[in-house]
Amino acid sequence: MNKFSTFCITILIVSLSCKDAPRHPGEITYQTYCTGCHGAKMQGGLAAPLIKTEWLYGRERNSMVSNTRFGIPGTEMIAWGLTLSNEQINDVIDYIVESQDLPPQADRPIPERIKTEDYTLKVEKLAQGISKPWGIEFVDANTALISEGTGGLRWLINNELDPEPIRGLPETYSPSRSAGMMDLALDPDYVSNGWVYLSYSFTEDSLKTAQSAGMTKIVRARIKDHEWVDQQTLFEAPDSLRIKNGNRWGCRLFFDRDGYFYFTIGDMAQGDFSQDLGKPVGKVFRINANGSIPEDNPFRDVPGALPAIYSLGNRNVQGITQDPTTGTIWMTEHGPMGGDELNILKKGTNYGWPVVTYGIDYSGKAVSDKTALEGMEPPITYWTPSIAVCPIEFCSSPLFPKWSNNLFVGALAHEEIRRLVVENETVTSQEVFLKGFGRVRDIKISPDGAIYVLLNEPDVVLRLTPE
Repeated sequence: MNKFSTFCITILIVSLSCKDAPRHPGEITYQTYCTGCHGAKMQGGLAAPLIKTEWLYGRERNSMVSNTRFGIPGTEMIAWGLTLSNEQINDVIDYIVESQDLPPQADRPIPERIKTEDYTLKVEKLAQGISKPWGIEFVDANTALISEGTGGLRWLINNELDPEPIRGLPETYSPSRSAGMMDLALDPDYVSNGWVYLSYSFTEDSLKTAQSAGMTKIVRARIKDHEWVDQQTLFEAPDSLRIKNGNRWGCRLFFDRDGYFYFTIGDMAQGDFSQDLGKPVGKVFRINANGSIPEDNPFRDVPGALPAIYSLGNRNVQGITQDPTTGTIWMTEHGPMGGDELNILKKGTNYGWPVVTYGIDYSGKAVSDKTALEGMEPPITYWTPSIAVCPIEFCSSPLFPKWSNNLFVGALAHEEIRRLVVENETVTSQEVFLKGFGRVRDIKISPDGAIYVLLNEPDVVLRLTPE
């Protein structure tokens, strides 16, 4: 325990002699360990107040529990899991949550206008009633397709959610929060061929429990009269390579301007497998639209390697996009406790997980003592504490000329969008906006130039335009 924490606890214990016995079990823990820093009434003191509406490090209860148990890297918040039991931590978080004027997980009103450095944004709420929107793709200015994490696929027509869902979709299963239906993509020739691409968590076990062996699966099909038809499997790991108790499934789908199809699979909580070319986890893959392997894939002719692999050492890539001016492909990647990364995708490159990382394990122990190593690609930038970085999208909208070719980065735990100014593959500045209104799952620029944002908790689609 550091001197700062010891000082706080000493003040707290002394202060207890003057107080009545608290009634809530979490209040006992709070008064014993927290008041010296955060104040007897959570008003703040040596540390930030805890009665507030903006939570920098996540307003979800799970985030609060994690931040308390493991600490927040890069801040003075230590890992209280070394001192408090799980029951004490849960009690004190319940006490903090119940003390808020507005509970952290309540549906906070989303403002109609948001000010940024360059624009005042008009915010329109769309598609209320959608279930965990995950990915969005535009067919044209008036029509988009949205995947739902709970297993659905829905049309958004003239900014209204089609009440009739797509039928006949492949069945998903969700042994962890990160599983379910994930991203979608449209074929570059969608207008003529109608192909829609989907990623989802898959198992052949009819019981579908956490012990079921599963893996992310990639398919394509067409939609005719709200029916999912003509399905083809593009990637499916054999049973011997599937994972039990899987977590961090991925997955983003992306077509580059040359027509190659990329998809990502997280490390499934099997970090060492990210370095194994014979395992599908912790990788970025590249295939042709029909599932065949490009002739110049870097590991196509390596004995024992999966030929679709394009890069390795990826913990969990959650965003991928292409710079419209240079053609460079960028991606975002979840770190553990700290060390979320922004990377440039390069053929055959090793991004280091878990050999090198800027983060620590959720237990508070080091994953690695190295942040860099020869032969492993360093990030363009990284975020500690982790923001749970997710979607990315370059701004190519005529509605936002001041943001031309800026990079939008969304965050789940920190519930925000960051606008990154990128010059010569270097991030020169960052601006945070749309902070604290939900987990930012996807960002897309529509054909008419509006910014569409998918939020989870609350589940809603936002349309942003300049006033």
